[in-house]
Amino acid sequence: MKSGKELKRTAKKLFQVSMVDGVLDPQVVQKVVRKLSDAKPRGYLQVVTAYWRLVRLEVERNSALIESAIELDTATRKQVEGDLRKKYGDQVTTEYAVRPELLGGIRIKIGSDVWDGSVKNRIQRLEENFN
Repeated sequence: MKSGKELKRTAKKLFQVSMVDGVLDPQVVQKVVRKLSDAKPRGYLQVVTAYWRLVRLEVERNSALIESAIELDTATRKQVEGDLRKKYGDQVTTEYAVRPELLGGIRIKIGSDVWDGSVKNRIQRLEENFN
């Protein structure tokens, strides 16, 4: 029986194969999962679980959620997207959400990074400094 480390190593190798020119290829991901589920090798559930975790983290790392108090105009969206692509690469996808509770400014979450330039956050930081 394979150890947990071996299964994770296998998942990591499969994940590396799923990357084409530094970008996760969804068709390769589907093919890998299909082959694993069809063949059902020993420990395949642990391999699939570890593999999906790596895929999920990669997708999150390349997906930006941009929240603002009001709808952003086209010029601002292009500016934000351009800045994110400079920092994270061309594979970044963006999703916009209007959150009136932010009061103003924007908050960007991409992977585990969060940039909070909202008025709500500034008020909270001021409160912390005076308490």
